[in-house]
Amino acid sequence: MDRARYDEYIKRFNEQDPTAFEEFIAPQFHMQNGTLEFDGQQGMKDHYAKIWASFREDLTVERFVSDSETVAVQMWTHFTAVKDDPGSLFGPVRAGATFDFRGLIMYRVQDDRFTDCLVAYNSFVATDADGVSTDLGIPH
Repeated sequence: MDRARYDEYIKRFNEQDPTAFEEFIAPQFHMQNGTLEFDGQQGMKDHYAKIWASFREDLTVERFVSDSETVAVQMWTHFTAVKDDPGSLFGPVRAGATFDFRGLIMYRVQDDRFTDCLVAYNSFVATDADGVSTDLGIPH
């Protein structure tokens, strides 16, 4: 997968377009994000429907490396709570709270679609609606 195609995926992801999963995620896809694991396009749709119900999520690719079978990125993901949610995937949040993930993501690619995604954390920081930041370590 080349950078232009990956950037199209990120653009659509940032627009919270769940049809991007149909185009970019292979049927046999597997996600491992800490202890969180799920499979397939529907697994992606279900997971992100939960996140996007409470958060605006913005991905920024800080570094991109690829070959014919692998894409690896250094990623900064910024989550902003768009509503109060006592049961969010990150625990209770108030509108305006933010979460910042920084880490590495490696994808296996087949036929220009992702078949596997492995997420490795460098940091995950929560900043509450009052501006107090807390390093969460690995959240899953």
